[in-house]
Amino acid sequence: MRILLSPSETKSVGGAGAPLDLAALSLPSLTDTRQKVADALVSVCTEDSVQAQQALGLSDALADEVTLDAQLWTSPTAPALTRYTGVLYDALDQASFTKATRARAESRLWIGSALFGLVAAGDPIPHYRLSAGTKLPGLGTLRATWREALTGAVAPWSDEVVLDLRSGGYHQLGPVPGAVTVDVVTEYPDGSRKVVSHFSKHHKGLLARTLANSRAELADLGAVVRVARRAGHVIERTSDTVLTMVTEP
Repeated sequence: MRILLSPSETKSVGGAGAPLDLAALSLPSLTDTRQKVADALVSVCTEDSVQAQQALGLSDALADEVTLDAQLWTSPTAPALTRYTGVLYDALDQASFTKATRARAESRLWIGSALFGLVAAGDPIPHYRLSAGTKLPGLGTLRATWREALTGAVAPWSDEVVLDLRSGGYHQLGPVPGAVTVDVVTEYPDGSRKVVSHFSKHHKGLLARTLANSRAELADLGAVVRVARRAGHVIERTSDTVLTMVTEP
């Protein structure tokens, strides 16, 4: 099973790993596209910090992110699972993983990225700032840049259960045919339901934690639903490619 997560705008800084080596990342067919995007990002951040700040949509308070992006090739790396922070990753709580659960998590968890397309949880990456909706000078939209390469890279996963928890922008960078998505809704006492927006990240993080840590094989969607329900999640199988996660108000 593979579980695809959204990245986060917030990321840890620093790390103990050697500088970025694209050849060390999973899905090597993406190396050329990763190189192209990374070069475009470093170029604008090195040559014109004002243009870079505008392109990245950064406020003056976050202007230092431009400097960090300019240092992309020389800054230290850390495993992707520890690099990303924020609501989803707080719920995932990777710091509490045991050696065994971390090994399972690293074999199942993948994280979408505007810079790298998709990385495995254990892939060594530096701090960076780049979101799916950014248009870098000389490169065009990231959706157009990534879509063909990324969809092709994950084509071999067609026989596996893929749970795609990425948000819309990262899903559009490279849809995975046949992947299962999860809708998060709140059910009220009168039986009405409302789609959860911001806190969807929290609930998806909890679900990802349950599935990533499970010792079950998770070879089919039925097994995914059973494991999630045993852990206390209210999950409905809406279709063969959609699950609905029901939460309380």
